[in-house]
Amino acid sequence: MEYRQLPHGSEQEKFSTLGLGMGGIQQASDAEIEQVVRTAIDRGINFFDLCAGARNVYAPFGRGIAGQRDRAFFQLHFGAVYNEKGEYGWSRDLALIRRTFEWELTTLGTDYADFGFLHCVDEDADLDELLGAGVLDYIQAQKAAGRVRHIGFSSHTPSVANRMLDTGLVDMMMFSINPAYDLEQGDELGIGSVSERAALFCRCEAMGIGISVMKPFHGGKLLDAATSPFHTAMTRYQCLQYALDRPGVLAVVPGVRGLEDLQALLGFADAPAAEKDYSVIGRFTPAAARGSCVYCNHCQPCPAGIDVGLVNKYYDLAKAGDAMAAGHYGKLRVKAGSCIGCGHCDRRCPFHTAQSTRMKEIAAYFGG
Repeated sequence: MEYRQLPHGSEQEKFSTLGLGMGGIQQASDAEIEQVVRTAIDRGINFFDLCAGARNVYAPFGRGIAGQRDRAFFQLHFGAVYNEKGEYGWSRDLALIRRTFEWELTTLGTDYADFGFLHCVDEDADLDELLGAGVLDYIQAQKAAGRVRHIGFSSHTPSVANRMLDTGLVDMMMFSINPAYDLEQGDELGIGSVSERAALFCRCEAMGIGISVMKPFHGGKLLDAATSPFHTAMTRYQCLQYALDRPGVLAVVPGVRGLEDLQALLGFADAPAAEKDYSVIGRFTPAAARGSCVYCNHCQPCPAGIDVGLVNKYYDLAKAGDAMAAGHYGKLRVKAGSCIGCGHCDRRCPFHTAQSTRMKEIAAYFGG
């Protein structure tokens, strides 16, 4: 299992790149939910999103992490609430949000949440309501008291996400990332242009804001040729790797409904690179995305030994204001200036990027 460090976190806050979402597991039995959590932790998964699909998920989840709380990091959503029947809903009522948070901690058997999230900040009005109701102030107070370790938010909208980043208060953003959304081939939740979404991810990495990814399979549509907007099925592993290659991403949290779904995901960490190669999406790339490197490294191997995807990522991040990216670039053994102009990468790039020309541009930018 690969682990990634939370930029604004402690040395112990390293998250498994494969996490789990609890939004669809409510139909499983209590015993199966607990077993899913324990099996996941035993197999190296330590990151969970607890925007649960129903109230009944919390007690077995709490039993699953009992005795090993330090091995589990999870997100709680301030605004996700449950009615008398235990059904999921959302609210901006601060009193209800406070009661829900207290109930969640008690039921989970813990005295803190790793992340306190503003829930479902999709429109400017959502953010205005949450701020006006005092929900962000409440999360800040819980953080000061040690009951929330980090502040974050979930969103589908780049412009609203940027407003949250402007506050300087957040350490994590949960965002919907998949090829359909990023290439403007998704549904109403695939908000933002190719360039807007790419710029948001780069900004997060430049600011040290981690990203946890929801909807990596586009609600399962990408896994079936009949429902995929590309009319070609992708695999779970291809979708997961695609999301993990976006700047700023720390973990992908696909939803699971039970042990069968968990088992379908567990082989990802040990799967060979060929099974994670998502370059097939280059065949479906719209004009707006052509010429943009997505760091897939399908152009490899480079005859000159350049890690083309990584060089491109450092360049994009440096232009987005990430001061550390230039330092990382400087430590590369083989830099863009080593390009011999053979055209190998140009011919193999599924996104029609003129990589050999771009290597000259990058070399000029970094001075080598």
